[in-house]
Amino acid sequence: MKKLINARGRLLDLSTPVVMAILNITPDSFHAGSRSQDLENSLIKVNEFIMEGATIIDIGAQSTRPGATLLTAEEEWERLKEILPMLTRQFPGVIFSIDTFYSSVAEKAADAGVAIINDVSGGRMDQQMFATVARLKMPYVLMHMKGTPATMQQHPAYEDATKEVFSFFQDKKSRLIEAGVIDIILDPGFGFGKTTEHNFQLLHNLSIFSLLDCPILVGFSRKSMITKVIQTSSTDAVNGTTVLNTLALSRGASFLRVHDVKEAREAIALYDYEIKLGNGA
Repeated sequence: MKKLINARGRLLDLSTPVVMAILNITPDSFHAGSRSQDLENSLIKVNEFIMEGATIIDIGAQSTRPGATLLTAEEEWERLKEILPMLTRQFPGVIFSIDTFYSSVAEKAADAGVAIINDVSGGRMDQQMFATVARLKMPYVLMHMKGTPATMQQHPAYEDATKEVFSFFQDKKSRLIEAGVIDIILDPGFGFGKTTEHNFQLLHNLSIFSLLDCPILVGFSRKSMITKVIQTSSTDAVNGTTVLNTLALSRGASFLRVHDVKEAREAIALYDYEIKLGNGA
């Protein structure tokens, strides 16, 4: 699997997995602890993420929780236009990604210093996204989602979730390469148009996606696939998140997208130590 990603001139080494921290410039994302709508609080949160060991800060201005009403591209950028440039100037050594499915927002974010595009729609909600990412020469997180955030949890059905997601990745990867995108990261989209059973099938079979020769990103953090199984709230789902992150690391994940950076970094450190010891390092 590819181990180096070119984040607009900065080489990201994935020989050891990395943490992508979640910062939501929203009033309504499902986990209240990830929300930040003012500059001062955003600066504090990003600094905390960095101190705890985050490699990437993923910024989103649109909630993609189940049932969410979508903002327009203009409304989304209105939330970002002041905070995002300030963050990239304040933390010039940090890799920022933008969580958006709008090509116009991706382009403006790139101008503001963002280095990675994270698109939950896999290019389906904006037909210009692939060409835009190729022109910008940016890494692209290709995520699978059935439906839209407003509809995705309305009775999602698959004959075989793993086969369908794998086929989706094959098709979209080919189109991205044809468009000129070089660095592609795969995200199976846990919780996006999947039941709990679908999510755990995808986790069980996660290593299969390594056959596509792209790094794998997982995002379980505090989601209902955890809370439903262990009968807890998202507030108390940190331990469950760490368990699933550790399972994902053992099955080839290179990126952990999380709300809780310290716990994810500790999982990576212990997993990496065990692997190196087992290899005789």
